[in-house]
Amino acid sequence: MAGKRFAELEVGAPIRHSLGRTITEMDNVLFSALTMNSQPLHLNEDFAARESQFGQRIVNGIFTLGLAVGITVPELTEGTIIANLSYASVTHPHPMFHGDTLYVETTVLEKRPSRTKPDRGIVRLAHVGRNQTGVVVIEFERTVLWKIDGG
Repeated sequence: MAGKRFAELEVGAPIRHSLGRTITEMDNVLFSALTMNSQPLHLNEDFAARESQFGQRIVNGIFTLGLAVGITVPELTEGTIIANLSYASVTHPHPMFHGDTLYVETTVLEKRPSRTKPDRGIVRLAHVGRNQTGVVVIEFERTVLWKIDGG
């Protein structure tokens, strides 16, 4: 178990995750295909160059969300949570492009024991993802059901 135990979580303390991940064209194309997302902004370079404000394809935002959560797992939740309960306030202030690298920082917004199950806690997290130049590309909150004993 590498994740943090409930007792180790400090409200307000930032956690800068050490992992980063560079997104390739293949990542974006495969994710779009697997999720049946035929949006030309993700798949058609000619269309994106002519029709989008960015002049190139952008990475699927749901892939960015999933990757941001995944980056946090080893240092935060691996072996210590029961479930993700909800995601809220997801914003993409700037797109990700092929070749961009995603880094994530997490802040614990609040934590409390479950009202009905004494061996569990509810934790609300804020995640901010930045690209390799520090530009914020995703922000969201996540509520997690945590094991109180961490085991």
